[in-house]
Amino acid sequence: MSAVLELRGVTRSFDGVPVLRQVDLDVDRGEYVAIVGPSGSGKSTLLNVIGCLDRPTSGTYRLQGVETTELGERGRAAVRAGSIGFVFQSFHLLAHLSIEDNVTLAETYRHRQPGVERRSRRERAVTQLTRVGLGHRLGYRPTLLSGGERQRVAIARALLGRPALLLCDEPTGNLDAANTAAVLELFDELRRDEGITILTITHDASVADRAARVVEIDDGVLGERR
Repeated sequence: MSAVLELRGVTRSFDGVPVLRQVDLDVDRGEYVAIVGPSGSGKSTLLNVIGCLDRPTSGTYRLQGVETTELGERGRAAVRAGSIGFVFQSFHLLAHLSIEDNVTLAETYRHRQPGVERRSRRERAVTQLTRVGLGHRLGYRPTLLSGGERQRVAIARALLGRPALLLCDEPTGNLDAANTAAVLELFDELRRDEGITILTITHDASVADRAARVVEIDDGVLGERR
């Protein structure tokens, strides 16, 4: 297997206070990895580094072979847009747009040249929405959907650009037990059927238990749990 991401000796400090301490992490293509830890352990800081939203204080981070720590903000934004699909606890959907338009919105900003173009994006949005089980909701706005359905829209949006990594931040945090189970089943399907690489950061043991591999962070130090 080839590594999608490789962190070596990554530290992140704020005003001289270390939050991440010599973090090493490899995630191979097609893996499903959960990172767990208590509040204040460094999970969010690690998410920001992996998502190219922040730069380590020291160490190296290669994403699909690209050394991201050597890139400027524009370069990291390009890597982020081309390689990572984000799924957040809050769905970040626009209430006045249809679910198809919500899915295409991120790629609208990514591709500014007229037309790819627009028809292609919409067709692929419909394909992804159907893939996540929302083909019967086309044309709906998010306010008419359940929490679980809204999270499925967010997952379809994250998958639109065929990212190398699906990076999830507490993806079931706003869902009840039934919708949590449905989203976790979808993650299982994406990995099994399409080989999607999934990295989820969570405090929920039931979410972590579905991953093939669990890594724990505590006081900025990362260690394998299983």
